[in-house]
Amino acid sequence: MFGRSASDGADARGPAAGTNGAGTGADPGGADPDLVSGPAPVGPRSGRAIVLLVVAAAGVLAADVIAKILAVAHLSNRAPVTLIPHVLDLELTRNPGAAFSLAGGATILFTLVALVVVAVIARTARGLRSRAWAVVLGLLLGGALGNLSDRIFRAPAPLRGHVVDWIHLHHWPVFNLADSSIVVGAVLAVILSAVGIGIDGRRAATGSLAGAGPEHPETGGQPPVDRTEPTDGDGRT
Repeated sequence: MFGRSASDGADARGPAAGTNGAGTGADPGGADPDLVSGPAPVGPRSGRAIVLLVVAAAGVLAADVIAKILAVAHLSNRAPVTLIPHVLDLELTRNPGAAFSLAGGATILFTLVALVVVAVIARTARGLRSRAWAVVLGLLLGGALGNLSDRIFRAPAPLRGHVVDWIHLHHWPVFNLADSSIVVGAVLAVILSAVGIGIDGRRAATGSLAGAGPEHPETGGQPPVDRTEPTDGDGRT
């Protein structure tokens, strides 16, 4: 009678004691690292993300350059072309300042700022693994390069060139496709940051997960399982 109970007790204690060892694979010394660092990156490999960035930037740059060439060819020396009365028309202007015709007297300054933006995006791209961030950075890069090309190659002089603007929403400064791309990219960047998606494809850990360890660290966060068999009043199973 007692031999059976002792044997059964040893069998019951064996799995319970094993919860701290290799049987469960849990770390007995601390919290599950996934709760602190978040899941593994879900984005593509860095090379594929960079290709997507380059494609997005090239698409924006090509569309902006072609649109400006057509605007200069068809809108020079003529009255604005009305598309939607009192809302939208096409009007060619030469902008020496920033996006949306702002700060016209700081052409060289904005040229240098654009060069810095391009360098920062190129440096950031080395850790890029998120497709969403690849598109965002591509929009920003393409827009920056579109206006930078005007400042470098257009009159009156290198680094002082005037940017071609041609889209006019009434009650809003005249702008171009590069300006639109920069604005859209900036808005999307704010959204991705707000939801906690990093350029490496990881989601930021929430405060509740990062700040608190598991309730039962000895079993990897899971409550221990009672494997002992019920006994009657005199200790027999």
